[in-house]
Amino acid sequence: MNKTIDSFITPDQPEYSKLFLNYIRGNTEEEQHLAQGITFSGGFMLPSADDAKLREALVKESLFRRVGTYIYKKTGPSTLFVNDSDGCASWVPEGEAIPAYEGMNDFARFPLETHKLAASIKMDSEFLHDYPYIFLSHLIKKFARSLGRAENDGFINGTGTDTPVGLLCENGAETGVTTSSITFDDVIRLYFSVDARYRDNGSWLMNDETALTLRLLKDDAGNSLWDQATGTILGRPVLINDRMPTASPGSKPIAFGDLSYYWVIERDPAGVKVLLEKFYETGHIGYMCVERLDGRLIRPDAVKTIVIGGEGE
Repeated sequence: MNKTIDSFITPDQPEYSKLFLNYIRGNTEEEQHLAQGITFSGGFMLPSADDAKLREALVKESLFRRVGTYIYKKTGPSTLFVNDSDGCASWVPEGEAIPAYEGMNDFARFPLETHKLAASIKMDSEFLHDYPYIFLSHLIKKFARSLGRAENDGFINGTGTDTPVGLLCENGAETGVTTSSITFDDVIRLYFSVDARYRDNGSWLMNDETALTLRLLKDDAGNSLWDQATGTILGRPVLINDRMPTASPGSKPIAFGDLSYYWVIERDPAGVKVLLEKFYETGHIGYMCVERLDGRLIRPDAVKTIVIGGEGE
């Protein structure tokens, strides 16, 4: 194939799909023909249709791709500008001057980082040989499952060092309630610690163990906190994710607020690389998929948490 022509083949073209399929089947010589799809991490972009399938699968696996705000911003040193003001509005008598807004700067600025998330998979070469037409779809599902779980952990528990700024880290959601153990009243207090403008679109976030605790909570009159008919608490939906911590000293087992203020920023398209030699002797082919992402809660007061303190708190 003419290399001059190859250099113009992009991931949205049928020729790229054929070359990429040959590549993941182990024909690594096709790398030279996939130049338009190379990513910052050295892998190759999926063909456009398959990249859309990966993104769709990731939305199912990654909590904050569903409930947060997704942004694509190409890799490079940058600052994230976020409109952090509601401005002002007031009734003005006819003929009177309209008051000018004298609040703070409309934009908050956050440093935009790039964090690498890599998933590696080992596949049986016989499966590739026997099922060549479903192999790529199978690979996409496995990558989405692995990456999605890791994204959940990073977007919830990340520290901001080599990982996103997680919802529960020091620079994430604010503390709404501190308690030694979770009570009916603590959950009510957490709800009202969040400003009303964020409560209207608020959701609860916790793991299964904490959800069971809340399902069993009742007030002094025997009324349940959890609405068993609707699966809500105080009319707001409950999201379950196993990356949320269990209640223990220092942990933050429950978050409540408007999770759409958690932004997921994709810095480079996902890239796939074949690891042919690494597993050759065992009859397998290795694959690596790399994402470059950042994430943070852009309004820390939009989501608040319960913090479990030590004894006596």
